[in-house]
Amino acid sequence: MKAIVIKEFGDPEVLVLRDLPEPEIEAPNEVKIQLRAASVNPIDTKLRQRGTFYPDRGLAILGCDGAGVVVAVGSAVRQFQVGDEVYFCYGGLGDRGGCYAEYTVAPEIALAHKPKSLSFVQAAALPLAVITAWEALGDRGNPAFPKATPKTLLIHAGAGGVGHLAIQLARQLGAAVATTVGSRAKAQFVERLGATLTILYKTDNWVEAVLDWTAGQGVDFALDTVGDATLGQTFQALRPYGRLCTLLEPAPDTPWKVARQRNLDIQFTLMLTPQLMNLPTALAHQRWILEQVAALVDGGKLQVVVDKIFPLGAAADAHYYLSQRLVQGKVVLIP
Repeated sequence: MKAIVIKEFGDPEVLVLRDLPEPEIEAPNEVKIQLRAASVNPIDTKLRQRGTFYPDRGLAILGCDGAGVVVAVGSAVRQFQVGDEVYFCYGGLGDRGGCYAEYTVAPEIALAHKPKSLSFVQAAALPLAVITAWEALGDRGNPAFPKATPKTLLIHAGAGGVGHLAIQLARQLGAAVATTVGSRAKAQFVERLGATLTILYKTDNWVEAVLDWTAGQGVDFALDTVGDATLGQTFQALRPYGRLCTLLEPAPDTPWKVARQRNLDIQFTLMLTPQLMNLPTALAHQRWILEQVAALVDGGKLQVVVDKIFPLGAAADAHYYLSQRLVQGKVVLIP
């Protein structure tokens, strides 16, 4: 099979197209998938630059999520059969093959049936981003937030892969959404998805804009997809006793005193934790999320936007494109 591999870390040029043996089922609960599309995510660019979670494993195939057709199943697999169309987030962290390839193998517990109304390209764009958005908004197995449903949300980088899905999920809960974007084109994009307030963070004081929007109170909930100084600045845009979830590791100079004074509830979301720590129950919950998402998509209540499609051999170009921060939605590779 053809696959994109890396044997050293650095710029996108380290992504090389190679011919490799197809992966085979090694455990009774595994499923072999012929990939029709693979998503490109920021985590892929970080692993390419700094090294995978398992740098001593040799050649690595990136790509955490994808969509394809089942071509073989292990003896213990019960929910899938040859010919089923699936989408999933599993692999691509350095310990086993990812989705930048023509075939991959994943455990049954990580797979869900592809939304019927989506193409493989659209379906591949969903898993990592939508699971992240769903978990970050507070769900841990309930259809709404574990605390009182917030009326106002701030979502940073609303035009991105996670952001454009989080806006729609928040609107499903009946919340009004403010979001930061980098251009007027992105502002128009997120407004079409349901954002109430769009803020051009490059030119506007977004903290002041959020406070004006909430009559000086601050939002009930904020989703930080940017990190660095943005996390600390967001503390000022939250109401006292508000909640914040960040996807990034806080910087050493994060002003935690501000968060403490305001009694903020700070949470973290890393949707890769179930795979990194081998947590079957958490993997099963993420599969449940994908099942709920498929129902929302097929019911016309959630859409995924694919900004640009690249052939598998142009993975380096896809990484360059993602780094330019022009993306509205997701970037996808097709073998």
